[in-house]
Amino acid sequence: MKRMTVLFEDEALYTAVKVEAARRNCPLKDVVTEALREWLEAQEDAELLPAIEGARGEWQEKGGTEVGEFFKQLKAEETRKSSAL
Repeated sequence: MKRMTVLFEDEALYTAVKVEAARRNCPLKDVVTEALREWLEAQEDAELLPAIEGARGEWQEKGGTEVGEFFKQLKAEETRKSSAL
């Protein structure tokens, strides 16, 4: 376990975090740790967003099909093949 000291320059923020910890009945360090994890995940998501948007644009450009519609079409095709036999 590593230690770190956090200095809150914003008294209202510190109070809000302390109140949240008390409401959850957990230590303040748990609330801060959770907030940092969520922030890191959001940073990772933000880095992936351009790639996701690029893939979505390519999908639309090439006339992509929604997954639900794709499976409907696949099932209909399988039904036709089974009926033909």
